[in-house]
Amino acid sequence: MSSSSARKRLTPKRIVPPFSTESLQKNTRVVAPPKTPQKRYFLQPRATSFRMFYDRGDLPIKMDYLIGGFKIAWTVDIDKLDYGLYLPLFFDGLSETQHPYKTYARQGVQDLLAHGGDKIYPVIPQLIIPIKNALNTRNNETMCVTLKIIQQLVMSSDLVGPALVPFYRQLLPMFNAYKVKNLNCGDNIDYAQKNNMNLGDLIDETLQVLERHGGEDAFINIKYMVPTYESCYIN
Repeated sequence: MSSSSARKRLTPKRIVPPFSTESLQKNTRVVAPPKTPQKRYFLQPRATSFRMFYDRGDLPIKMDYLIGGFKIAWTVDIDKLDYGLYLPLFFDGLSETQHPYKTYARQGVQDLLAHGGDKIYPVIPQLIIPIKNALNTRNNETMCVTLKIIQQLVMSSDLVGPALVPFYRQLLPMFNAYKVKNLNCGDNIDYAQKNNMNLGDLIDETLQVLERHGGEDAFINIKYMVPTYESCYIN
């Protein structure tokens, strides 16, 4: 090996800026662009009114610890509660993902709907935004629980189904976005389906409940917002 070639091997390449005339010269190396620092962005959960009332101790509920688990207990007669205040408040708590807030909110909503009857209908407009917020969390568990709550809401009174039809434009866009979101687990066991927590299946079930209980205008309004939906009365 000649001394000139050895000298070339030992001479380090000169670092030059990119897109310059120097970058075309021999024995040069273009400087790499600076690396963008990786940042982690955490979604700050929305501070719900339900959490504020709970932290202040303004909710008429407490936790009962039982042998098989726990459930909430009402400190006042549930039939005497002001549904105009408490039903939207507990629906607002459906967006919560942390215990004990989510536990109190979900069980509270179920109890209120089970005992509400005709007291639920006048409060329907106040429930739309809390339901929409819960669906917009895009949290699989929260969305599945909210869909089950919608089904219970619709079947809680004969007046509720038709009353929800004008609000389909606010509620159903998320249904359309996630309607085909089913788990394809191959030969594995789909435990989410076993626990009825499969989002796509729950959306189909909820749309069918809305159609059955929504009156004669329900299907055409569902079809407008969810074009792939087929009427449950066809088959």
